[in-house]
Amino acid sequence: MFKTLKEDIQTVFAKDPAARSVLEVLTCYPGLHALWAHRIAHFLWRRKLRLLARIISHFNRFFTGIEIHPGAKIGRRCFIDHGAGVVIGETTEIGDDVLLYQGVVLGGTTLEKKKRHPTLGNGVEMGSGAIALGPITIGDGARIGSSSVVIRSVPPKVTVVGIPGRVVTKREKPAMDLEHGKLPDPVAEAIRLVLRDQHNLEERLKKLEELSGLVTLPDKLEDKRRKTEKDFIEGEGI
Repeated sequence: MFKTLKEDIQTVFAKDPAARSVLEVLTCYPGLHALWAHRIAHFLWRRKLRLLARIISHFNRFFTGIEIHPGAKIGRRCFIDHGAGVVIGETTEIGDDVLLYQGVVLGGTTLEKKKRHPTLGNGVEMGSGAIALGPITIGDGARIGSSSVVIRSVPPKVTVVGIPGRVVTKREKPAMDLEHGKLPDPVAEAIRLVLRDQHNLEERLKKLEELSGLVTLPDKLEDKRRKTEKDFIEGEGI
């Protein structure tokens, strides 16, 4: 037991550079408190003391802001950073070395009493506000970008972003490479391609009009379009 508690504390230091002392970790990390309370609730749940387990998980939610159903299975060295608004459903299965940020939801998609929540492999990272729904599997080492919604299974060692979530990169780097602000944006890339294609078509049309001797009318939207493109590009660098 004490070995497990020590491992949990070491996990906080390993995954949060803001942690400065053991006393601070013991008193100021609701994610750690939530996992400890969940272990007690899960122990009771497996021994058919379901009401008592639910009461403990309810108090756990009240004090930490993190809702973990006592039926959920959570592996070793899991860390919930900040934790506010995290929801983990009954049939969720979480592997070892998983990192969850605030607002993560591991939810179900059916009212049937069966496996209806996600399974997370070892080393999975889920950014702030990321949602995974249904009995899907997120492979080992996968990284889910902030605010993404995952509704299909994800292979190992990939990065997923967007709504619905799409695989945008494969990676071989360690799971703790957390630069979520530098994740690719497939929607932005699609808009960029459309704008580029439109510009090429306009240039070709102008050349055809010049060759045909037609008078090229001034484009009333040109200035507005350039301003929009400029704002769009500058916004990517925020």
